[in-house]
Amino acid sequence: MVVDVLTQIKSQQVDKTFSYLVPKELEKKVVPGTRVTIPFGKQVLEGFVISYHVDKNFDYELKPILNVVDEEPVLNEELLKLGDYISKKTICTKTQAYQAMLPSALKAKKGFIVPKKYETYVVLKDKSYVGKTETQKKILQLFTSSDKVSKKVASEISSSSLKTLLTKKVIEEVKEEVYRLALEETKEFIRHCLNEEQQSAYLQIKKSFSTYQPFLLHGVTGSGKTEVYMHLIEAVLKQQKEVIVLVPEISLTPQFVSLFKNRFGRTVAILHSGLSDGEKYDEWRKIVRKEVSIVIGARSAIFAPFTKLGLIIIDEEHSSTYKQENIPHYDAIDIALRRGKYHHSPVVLGSATPSVESYTKAKSGSYQLLTMKERVNKSMPTIHLVDMKEEMKQGRRMICSLLDEKIKERLEKREQIILLLNRRGFSTVLSCHDCGYTDKCPNCDIPLTYHKASGREKCHYCGYMKPLLQICPECHSREISQFGMGTQKLEEYLKETYSARILRMDVDTTTRKGSHKKMIDSFSNHEYDILVGTQMIAKGLNFKDVTLVGVLQADNSLNIPDFRSGERTYQLLSQVAGRSGRANKLGEVIFQGFNMDHYSIKKASKHDYMGFYEEEMNLRKTLNYPPYCQLVSIKVSGKKMEEVMTEITKITNFLRRECKKEVILGPSQAMIPKINLIYYMQTIMKYQTLKDVYPMLHFIYEKYKTKKNVYVEVDINPSRL
Repeated sequence: MVVDVLTQIKSQQVDKTFSYLVPKELEKKVVPGTRVTIPFGKQVLEGFVISYHVDKNFDYELKPILNVVDEEPVLNEELLKLGDYISKKTICTKTQAYQAMLPSALKAKKGFIVPKKYETYVVLKDKSYVGKTETQKKILQLFTSSDKVSKKVASEISSSSLKTLLTKKVIEEVKEEVYRLALEETKEFIRHCLNEEQQSAYLQIKKSFSTYQPFLLHGVTGSGKTEVYMHLIEAVLKQQKEVIVLVPEISLTPQFVSLFKNRFGRTVAILHSGLSDGEKYDEWRKIVRKEVSIVIGARSAIFAPFTKLGLIIIDEEHSSTYKQENIPHYDAIDIALRRGKYHHSPVVLGSATPSVESYTKAKSGSYQLLTMKERVNKSMPTIHLVDMKEEMKQGRRMICSLLDEKIKERLEKREQIILLLNRRGFSTVLSCHDCGYTDKCPNCDIPLTYHKASGREKCHYCGYMKPLLQICPECHSREISQFGMGTQKLEEYLKETYSARILRMDVDTTTRKGSHKKMIDSFSNHEYDILVGTQMIAKGLNFKDVTLVGVLQADNSLNIPDFRSGERTYQLLSQVAGRSGRANKLGEVIFQGFNMDHYSIKKASKHDYMGFYEEEMNLRKTLNYPPYCQLVSIKVSGKKMEEVMTEITKITNFLRRECKKEVILGPSQAMIPKINLIYYMQTIMKYQTLKDVYPMLHFIYEKYKTKKNVYVEVDINPSRL
């Protein structure tokens, strides 16, 4: 028996399988999708078995595989095909595609082992034995209520008596595998009846079970999309099928997970980046062993190895986090549609603010559009716009007078407030008052952010840190000014201004494991009055006492040089506004900023998605941006700016020569031109059909994959430019 093995080799140009003999004693263990160890030159590597042959002849001597790593294949037949599709679609190696699909513990990576976790128990062997001492009797008494007892519990009574009983073979030690992710206590759930809009959406989707059909569920914030998901999942489980629920990482809150665990108990597995390698390994094995029927997770959970998929749900489908920014540049929505087709199952994309591209597909009939226009509690929050230019004249730099008044009002009523400022740190720029010098990261050439809690300046791109600048290195002045405002400065201001309990939630305060859950639970239990945070507090949270939401610098994201900045602004503002007045109390929202006449902010303040969509589509049509065309980004990076510039110019000239109807933009510096001493430049191509430009893109990839001085990355339909 001969197998074709795909292995991870540092050299990018090797993207092919190698044939190996399978020793007789290992033949029964080797099937496509298992990992094996192989001799490769002087090295021993791990690889994936892709296929096998029984009677294929070779005109050279084959080496045998050394060992089989897995008892069960880590990639099933569907995932093997999917990896091949990703490799072709995103222009990457097959190994990169397969590695991206698996948790760290199951990647083909020699020497990386995640051990299984075991719990030690003791079982009673000699039931006739009578304890000789009081402590022996107490230990034996434990077996009256259980067949096995934790060794730890028994040793707490008396470790010497336990040792004696083990020596006399009265009891015996056994080890049992346990999962690392502890089962949380589930609370009783209330099964809500669906209202008319929810019921209509539910029945339409249910009708398509066992058929591939993509749906776009467009429901305003608080319209009860999650309850529709729950009812659909119940119906799928009754058919003995499985479900994948994708949520953006930022929305994968303990609140959301608990909701599903309370409803479906032990049938739920969780997959996201907050888990340790061991926890991900355990959750993956639960799926393979058919111990769970539902997977909830972020982008990579789309690769859950289910074999009887009955439904895929993608919540907050507009989120850019569904597109992987590093290689392979796969889109989880594209993979979901592919898997839905393979399993003949519906795919539901849900959002209060669908992406412009998705809504266009729904209008054209590629997706079936379902709408839920009303909140479950029937009342949308009132939204006020405040122009900070006028407020600044009155000396109000932080919080406008209306927001100040509303905060005091809510604190008096003992209601809760959420304030969003999408900027971490204390101040965003440190500059010399005398000569204008700006303190920048030496690795990335962008301004450092001051973090007051640590007293240090930090680069949010490469992690570089240094003590707070006291003396200007250019003119030696001590007049160092701090400009801009981050969540730390806002938190400090609120503590000085209001008699309130303040909780700050951003990347800096949620680094510890479990801190996210702890903060959400404490705010939910009304241990705090005001929650301050970045965009991580904008989605997936439901607090019954929140009746006021304030957004500071609401126009901030409009300044990002990306054609989607208006769309992202509308989505962020609509999502965070949706946190207000979700229960029985009326909600209010205040957006404050300087460019409050922008259509994305005005439409968000009126909950007018259709108005925003039409205006955005007009702009995109004029400028010829998606959905009127498709984009591809070719990015070149390297340690020397001159080399990067030379190669990106060559690529751009080649595309201009070869392209007949495509539009080539560039070359230009990437949005962040230098990160951690690596320079980045890019060229953007606008095209209509991928098959027309794919040969050129593949040619560029093949041409540069062996280059040592520069690295070329092709990203088809990038989420960010």
